[in-house]
Amino acid sequence: MIMTARQPTQIYTRTAIALHWLMAVLILVTFSVGLYMHGLHLSPFKLKIYSWHKWAGVTAFLLLLVRLLWRVAHRPPELPESMPVWQRMGAQAVHGLLYLLMIAVPLTGWLMSSAKGFQTVYFGVLPIPDLLAKNTELGNALRAIHEWLNYLMLALVTGHAGMALKHHLIDRDDILVRMAPRRRAIAKKERT
Repeated sequence: MIMTARQPTQIYTRTAIALHWLMAVLILVTFSVGLYMHGLHLSPFKLKIYSWHKWAGVTAFLLLLVRLLWRVAHRPPELPESMPVWQRMGAQAVHGLLYLLMIAVPLTGWLMSSAKGFQTVYFGVLPIPDLLAKNTELGNALRAIHEWLNYLMLALVTGHAGMALKHHLIDRDDILVRMAPRRRAIAKKERT
């Protein structure tokens, strides 16, 4: 049985905040590198960039596992009751889809690499086993799926960030600031 840690209902834990922002930066950088490398001509530099992209994807997947374990043991703060039900349901749906995509994007990248016959060697040291036998046609299909899922994640991340800004600038509630690193220190001072 997993016990849930107690935490203030208004803010996220330091660990949750750090994992959120680390994942956000890693996803945006990995997506940008993916766009950049796609147009490069075959060269040693392109192969190096592909390796970096794969390493970032594996790292994002590992951080996601840590984040999921943390979330199971530390419930996030509830959304404000003043928020309309449809917005709360929408926020929960977007969060759920983002978590699914944070699993599906690296997994489809791994499957694509396997099917294309390019094993991932994490940081050039740890070979990650191929999940599929080499199959060019399947590799091309997985590439299309991987790209489509990335664009879907970009759309959801953009919407997520846009809604957080809307809550901060228009609704003037604490949805955005409770995920801000400085918010924990401010909240702690307010309680004393």
